[in-house]
Amino acid sequence: MENKSTDKRVRLLEAANKLVYQQGFNQTTLADIATEAQVPLGNVYYYFKTKEDIGHALIEQRANYYGGLIANWETSADPKKRILALVQEVENQREMLACSGCPIGSLCQELHKDGGPLADKAASLLGAMLAWLEQQFLALGKGAQSADLALHLLSVLQGVSLLTHSFKQPDLVKRETTQLKEWLDAL
Repeated sequence: MENKSTDKRVRLLEAANKLVYQQGFNQTTLADIATEAQVPLGNVYYYFKTKEDIGHALIEQRANYYGGLIANWETSADPKKRILALVQEVENQREMLACSGCPIGSLCQELHKDGGPLADKAASLLGAMLAWLEQQFLALGKGAQSADLALHLLSVLQGVSLLTHSFKQPDLVKRETTQLKEWLDAL
């Protein structure tokens, strides 16, 4: 059983994750997070000395989430099935993407406007996904093309996430993931 201290920290992170995803990191205040988590503002400072500390914790949380997905996908012996699992995950999240965009891509875009260590840490999430995809294409025997194929796939997924959010049209994800599945089948 979690103690009250851990429970408050978890609630604060859940609140921060929700608010940052919905309205952005820069627009989310510590007071917003405290209100959403239903804890006094002073408690936020007990767990996170700065807003940047919350940002680091959120990025770590997202890294763990996507790391868990990848670990699950890695149970398949077929690299093509692992890649298709990523494409399917994006397709499954199309309604969420229409509402708030990609949780990683949106955060990276926002944080890189200011730069700094937090922006670099956020970018490492996309970098890790790109590296994972490259490994999958290497396992498919694509050799020197693997990096370019990985970049293409991630670019398409991030681009369709941006367009889906911009136009509030989840069907765009379905259309593009259908194309990606056909492309992958042809590889």
